[in-house]
Amino acid sequence: MQGKNIVAVGASILLVVGVCIGVIVGISQQHRNNKEDDTISTNSKAVAAICAPTDHKQACIDSVRPASKNESASPKEFIQAAIRTTMHMVEEAMNKSGTIFDKTDPAQKMAKEDCDDLLDFAVEELQASFSMVGDSDLHTLKDREAELQNWLSAVMSYQHTCLDGVEQPELKEKMSNGLDNATQLTSNALAIVSAISGILNTFNVRQNKTASSRRLLESYETGHGEFPEWLSVADRKLLASENNAQVKPNAVVAQDGSGQYKTIAEALAAYPKNLVGRYVIYVKAGIYNEYIKITKDQVNVFMYGDGPRKTIVTGRKNNRDGVSTYQTASFSAVGRGFLGKAMGFQNTAGPQGHQAVALRVQSDMSAFYNCRMDGYQDTLYAQTHRQFYRNCVISGTIDFIFGDAAAVIQNSLLIARKPMDGQKNTVTAHGRTDKRETTGLIIHNCRIVPEQLLYPQRFEIPTYLGRPWKLYSRTIIMESTLGDFIQPAGWLEWNGNFALDTLHYAEYGNRGPGAATDKRIKWKGYQVITNRNEAQQYTAGTFIQGNLWLKDTGAPYLLSLRN
Repeated sequence: MQGKNIVAVGASILLVVGVCIGVIVGISQQHRNNKEDDTISTNSKAVAAICAPTDHKQACIDSVRPASKNESASPKEFIQAAIRTTMHMVEEAMNKSGTIFDKTDPAQKMAKEDCDDLLDFAVEELQASFSMVGDSDLHTLKDREAELQNWLSAVMSYQHTCLDGVEQPELKEKMSNGLDNATQLTSNALAIVSAISGILNTFNVRQNKTASSRRLLESYETGHGEFPEWLSVADRKLLASENNAQVKPNAVVAQDGSGQYKTIAEALAAYPKNLVGRYVIYVKAGIYNEYIKITKDQVNVFMYGDGPRKTIVTGRKNNRDGVSTYQTASFSAVGRGFLGKAMGFQNTAGPQGHQAVALRVQSDMSAFYNCRMDGYQDTLYAQTHRQFYRNCVISGTIDFIFGDAAAVIQNSLLIARKPMDGQKNTVTAHGRTDKRETTGLIIHNCRIVPEQLLYPQRFEIPTYLGRPWKLYSRTIIMESTLGDFIQPAGWLEWNGNFALDTLHYAEYGNRGPGAATDKRIKWKGYQVITNRNEAQQYTAGTFIQGNLWLKDTGAPYLLSLRN
């Protein structure tokens, strides 16, 4: 009996001690929680300011939570937290894709390869965005807005291009679910970056309004700083010359053996590591039946030929043969700062091949002068980033200029060709998926005409200026000459009422018999611009920040409106 009492007393003491320890631990934990809550509460206004412009509020709050626990967190840290979380979500989607696709199925294998490639680009550009925010001080963060918007818009495009390549409905749904969080967070990051001025004001950060433009300009001129290098001073008149003989190429390609290489691929394989400056490739006259890709590591490539009808890169990959649109391109420019001059790019699959790309451009700050792109459906894939085309010829039938780039096509000839029976021609199909993407197709001071084969039937085969490929499709046609074969309605639906309220299609100062707007469609998203200042925002100088880099090409361009 006495032994049991001793045990009982010991147990009671232990119980009391345990309760005391529990209370102490509880109080300590509560203190830590209260301190954490106080910190989060202190930053609640900061979180509200950061997430206010976003469409997916809870996802935003969750994404910036790491920064919200630091009571001294700056706007940079909140923005970086949002970008970092987005990056992790894209990486997670990449990892999950391996369990979704059947690698033994050729179509699924190709779709997976495309997604891996595209999402890898997305992660890299998110990393670049993260670094740019980190390298900026609070007073100059606003100066980086255009560059950040450019990269984040591309990230949106990569994700949707991945989904577009998945044809099986069940697989598309699984992949879409896997990318849903990443897409929402990318949209949020784009919204935050687009509202930097207001956010900085909330944080009482004064912005440097005097030196910003000069600082950006110096970055382009010298090649130093966070921004990509364009051309060195020695290259400034490289493209202006009508006589290419004065240009000293690093590599000469000639099929007859008179150059260093017989194929373009061989010349690109010789691209030097740790290149400083520009890698110049001269491609002599000939038809080069090879699939060319300027890789992401091959930056600042300038390739020129003997003329767009003499130096031609050709291929015939097409969607009907089971090749994804993304992989059908005869020529792909990916590495930033690509320049092309006096060359032709074509896809000879014909209208029966359906999607068959002649030229795919992903290269940021890329420019094409006196080039020719010939195909039928999906001739020019202006995929992502800032692009400029001048004195070019682009021909095709359905959506023959498409993609989600910020592209300005200037002083060029757009030729509608004869499609298959029962088909309609559409010049453009822009792919903007988020209202804050800084992308769009701008056709400025161009001519839109029918080819000779189409001419006799130009009134029987309908030709439209464009149709909305994605929800926020944006195309502006201004100061251009439109042939009489353009349908009076001007624009065509994609699928019923899809995107008619959210797209942005506009015309300004056009001329020619097809330019009359009195019978144009009455969509909510369509407008006839009458204000010059409004039209000015779609010029090369403003829309693709051409005032910072086009002058260095030495080639002709219009930064502003023609009239």
